[in-house]
This record gives sequence, structure tokens and C-alpha cells, in this order.
Amino acid sequence: MGQQESSHRRATLTIPNDPKRLGAVREFVSKMVQASTLGRAEENKLILAVDEAVTNVIEHSYGPGEKGPIEIEIESTEIEFIIYIRDEGRLFNPELVPNPDVMENLKMGKKKGLGIFLMRQIMDEIKYRYVENAKNELTLVKRIRPPGP
Repeated sequence: MGQQESSHRRATLTIPNDPKRLGAVREFVSKMVQASTLGRAEENKLILAVDEAVTNVIEHSYGPGEKGPIEIEIESTEIEFIIYIRDEGRLFNPELVPNPDVMENLKMGKKKGLGIFLMRQIMDEIKYRYVENAKNELTLVKRIRPPGP
């Protein structure tokens, strides 16, 4: 039991909805992945998924010139790496967004519209809920596979 408690980590970073703060988010995710039992190969993928999610909040949840906080909480256990992203902006449920036609996007040269698709490819689970006090909460879950024999 003591072993499991020592590998359970939780930390929170709160940033303003400013794209200039994405570097701090990437660094935070990187440090949490390195402190977890996830393999290093997963680090860049998780950074990308969180970067896409936070960018969506910055671009879509708050209106132009509107200020607001974005909270990123990461919980790491022996079996899961969970990222909670909370904001106080407009309601937006990414679960309702259909997957884009990736080939069509590439053909048309579109650089936008793939963030949620990428998150779905990287993460094992994505959940959205609206919590009291007018907050959106996006939960990204990556299951940690134990090393083989």
C-alpha cells in the first residue's frame, strides 16, 4: 500500500486564457509525465493532447478580449494519468463534435479543426461535464500499461 501512495501524485496549474502561457502548460505536463510511471514515449503525445485542449479553451471558451482562468490539474497513479482542464467560459462539449474528414482537411490545407480528433487518438478516454459555479471540466485519461514480463 505504501508503494502505491508514493506513486500517486496530484498537482494543479492555473493560467490566464493567454496563448503565451502554453509553454508553462507544456512544461507542467512534461514534469508530471516524467514523475509518473508512464513511458517517455507518451510524453510528447500527452503534451500535444493537453496543448490542443487548452488552445481550444483559449480560442473558443472565452470571447475576444475576455479574461478568465484555465485550471489544469493532473493526477497520476499506478494505473492512470488523468488531466482535468477547467474553465469558466462558454459551455462547449467536445464529445458532441464529430471527427473531421482528415484527408479532406489535408487536401484543403486546413490547419484547424483537428485538435479534438488528435485528443481522441492519443487519450484512452475523454469526458466533459459542466460543474457547479459555471465551470466546464474536460477530463483526459491515459491508462498506464504495466510493463510486460
